[in-house]
Amino acid sequence: MTALASHLPLVLMVLAGLAALLALGSAARRLFRLAARTGVGLALLALLNQAGGVAGIHLGLNLWNALVLGVLGIPGFGLLLLLNWVLRI
Repeated sequence: MTALASHLPLVLMVLAGLAALLALGSAARRLFRLAARTGVGLALLALLNQAGGVAGIHLGLNLWNALVLGVLGIPGFGLLLLLNWVLRI
């Protein structure tokens, strides 16, 4: 089997993904930006969990919290802290 034949499904998936991105245009850019901001929010939550123990700040490291940070930014961080404080059991 040649190298191209063994990687053909992967090449076809990449080409199909690029075609879908071109077809969707603006919506794909918005989804990509949301995914990037969510990734940054997830990284900031991970840093906060590492350094937040000193200040007593503990937020869950999960997708929902990362989405809130990605969409709302700094106000989302305040919202998460407020919800954590209000809903503390």
